[in-house]
Amino acid sequence: METTEDVENRHAVPSPERRTTQQTHKRKAPPAMRKLIVQQWVTLDNIAAEEDGGLGFVSVEPFSEKSDPAYKARVMGLIDAVDTLILGANTYAQSTGWASATEQGEYGEKLNNLTKFVASSTLEQAPWGAFAAATVTRDPAATIGELKRQIGKDIWLWGSLTLMRSLLQAGLVDEITLLVCPTARGKGTRLFEDRQDLKLIEATGFDNGVVILRYEITK
Repeated sequence: METTEDVENRHAVPSPERRTTQQTHKRKAPPAMRKLIVQQWVTLDNIAAEEDGGLGFVSVEPFSEKSDPAYKARVMGLIDAVDTLILGANTYAQSTGWASATEQGEYGEKLNNLTKFVASSTLEQAPWGAFAAATVTRDPAATIGELKRQIGKDIWLWGSLTLMRSLLQAGLVDEITLLVCPTARGKGTRLFEDRQDLKLIEATGFDNGVVILRYEITK
């Protein structure tokens, strides 16, 4: 049998303290901090650059109608997840041809329209063809720290081994994506110079021989 106390409790107005608690529980969680994702082409023996500094071991052809659809979709997924590109000065100098590349289709269009930063102690400007110029930063660690606190998609570091290593030491790299080519070189620049612990989060192979390995940086 319902008592008078039960009726009063059922119709009672929550106290201000209780309402505050309920409202707090309904608030949306703050957006996750943007991640810095490194992407590197490597050989099976962990070479990220040949002795001349080039990537002659990369045998994958530019996107075309003959491209492996699964591979193409995965790579497009990688670029769709970012909106900002970070480059070291040397990689920037080797990459400006992308601004006039037409054979890369939608991939090239998306890459050219990313917001770009170039880490350099000497450059004053970093043009990118007919597209918006990159912003030159003298302090890439501070710039990336600031970018991570802003709202947006993830941040992409492409190549730029020296810059990558300095950002790893600074604890700013969150993930590394390796595009492993089916070849070995024996000599060249290895990806890591020091010990680095990683946690595998994806391993996907494709008919063109490339394997995409995604790792979370263990900090």
